[in-house]
Amino acid sequence: MRRAISIVGAGRVGTTLGRRLHEIGWRIGAVVTRSRATSRAAVRKVGAGRPLARLSPEVLAADAVLLATPDDVLESVARALAELGGRACRGKIVLHTSGALGRDVLAPLARRGAATGSLHPMQTFSGYGTPQLAGVIFAVEGDPKARRLAQAIARSLGGIPVTITGSAKPAYHAAGVLVAGHALALAEAAVQTLMRIGFSRRRALETLLPLMRQMLDNFERLGPRAAWTGPVARGDYATVARHLRALRRYPPEFRRAYAALALLGARLLSRKPAAALARLERALKNSGGGSF
Repeated sequence: MRRAISIVGAGRVGTTLGRRLHEIGWRIGAVVTRSRATSRAAVRKVGAGRPLARLSPEVLAADAVLLATPDDVLESVARALAELGGRACRGKIVLHTSGALGRDVLAPLARRGAATGSLHPMQTFSGYGTPQLAGVIFAVEGDPKARRLAQAIARSLGGIPVTITGSAKPAYHAAGVLVAGHALALAEAAVQTLMRIGFSRRRALETLLPLMRQMLDNFERLGPRAAWTGPVARGDYATVARHLRALRRYPPEFRRAYAALALLGARLLSRKPAAALARLERALKNSGGGSF
């Protein structure tokens, strides 16, 4: 008999995982969102399931429940599901998909006898197209029964499960945000910097994307220190000050980000970080334009 899973909070992550699980043979049970219209849309994306606009006992009719809600409502959803399910929670496996929270947020369900844990793919879900999951790291944690299911799901989706502790989840998630969310803001800042001096957006992208791709290729092939380039890597601190003076014409976050990243690069990549940081601090002061 095929295993069944219910999905609560069927947004980008929930519908993607639900669709992939359906494709590999899972039976999809309840699909819960905040409205009838969005739950029906989610069922269409998943390709199966019963749309629900609120929690109901039907959610716990499945073997497992996947909570893919936003982090700030996860605790209240877990509490409501525990109160609604009562004894029906016993023996169920409940996994959430938060990158920053551990299984502790599901404590109300654990007290009712559910096995609880988390399953988080380190991948970006834009809502456009289907993100690649093959070869993606899935952070899993939880009690043994929940952890085993999370590992099995990750492997069945082509991912690589890595077990971490709940207390490590915030740092794990911060790492992903640094290279996805924050790096995207950094890339857009560079695009807007070029557009301000006359580049079209298309030309700015043509300028920067090959540079970014080569940097990532070098990082993968050569390692961080060998791949490091730019004025801080060369010890050209006068150019750093010149850059910062030029960025005074932009919103203040541009200069602050540049300064913070220059310091971070010196700390992580310089062979003599203390000396590099000292010289860089002087260059930052010499750039003028107020504090960072």
